[in-house]
Amino acid sequence: MSGFTWHGGRLAEARAAYGGEEWIDLSTGISPLTWPGIDDVSTDWRCLPDPRDLAEMEAAAAAHFGVDPDHVCTLPGSEMGLRLLGRMLDMPARWLVPSYRTHGEVFARGRPMVEGEEAPREAVALLLANPNNPDGRLIPPARLLEWLEGLEQAGGWLIVDEAYADAVPSCSLAGAVGDRRRLILLRSFGKFFGLAGVRLGFLVGPRAIVAAARRILGEWPVSTAAVAFGRAAYRDRAWIGDAIGLLEERAGLLDALLARHGLAARGECPLFRLVEVEDGSALFDRLARKAILTRPFEENRRWLRLGLPGGAAEWERLDRALADG
Repeated sequence: MSGFTWHGGRLAEARAAYGGEEWIDLSTGISPLTWPGIDDVSTDWRCLPDPRDLAEMEAAAAAHFGVDPDHVCTLPGSEMGLRLLGRMLDMPARWLVPSYRTHGEVFARGRPMVEGEEAPREAVALLLANPNNPDGRLIPPARLLEWLEGLEQAGGWLIVDEAYADAVPSCSLAGAVGDRRRLILLRSFGKFFGLAGVRLGFLVGPRAIVAAARRILGEWPVSTAAVAFGRAAYRDRAWIGDAIGLLEERAGLLDALLARHGLAARGECPLFRLVEVEDGSALFDRLARKAILTRPFEENRRWLRLGLPGGAAEWERLDRALADG
């Protein structure tokens, strides 16, 4: 189980352990609604990424986030931004749990915040995800801004991993980013647009932090294809609006499907749900034997996270697999 509890998307490992070819991957929380324009974007693989194209893509992303392009730095995936900040800030940290495993690895000095602990008012970096993973909880922006004020007074930073915020735009703190704020956001392209393999993300923060990150990453932080996909997708406002509505609708359908099988869903992020059962590892194994990959957790063996199925056939297979207990 150790590999499957580390992160999602280990289909080759699942096939080796359980057999089968036609797997349904519900382990990652990546949207099943893949942005359809990808097939219409042409890429010249012979050319290096053009700085002007990169700037246009950052402008399109910035408009989507609601910030000035000067506050946006392109990353080869948002996880790279997390690890980069650990080196750039070089200070003690606190991080909320449960959350991404990466959060506990980013800073050399620090500790997780215990349940019920108040937000720090000291010179530390407070790292959290909103929406959170794996439980899908949302922290109201007003509360985060209160935490930010306390951290700023002490010389600390608030770092918010908004990898899933495209699906819940009302939770984003992008409107609070500024040169006088000690606030840094990380955004992900692949989760909402269903294109995780593009490996595209963004750091959003004060221009001094953005400039420092750009110097470290260099002139070509991502591929020509990532630039082309990001530029076109972030400009597709109609699809983005439709996708947000459809994801909310499908999350409701997943809640209902799970409830029919006695499973109470937790979370407010429409891209995945967390269930708590007597033995999450056993449920993971039962679904895996039906070639359905989900996400178990080493830190809590009662948990299992499920992403959204794709087409009707995947919904029917999940329904049958849960019924076959």
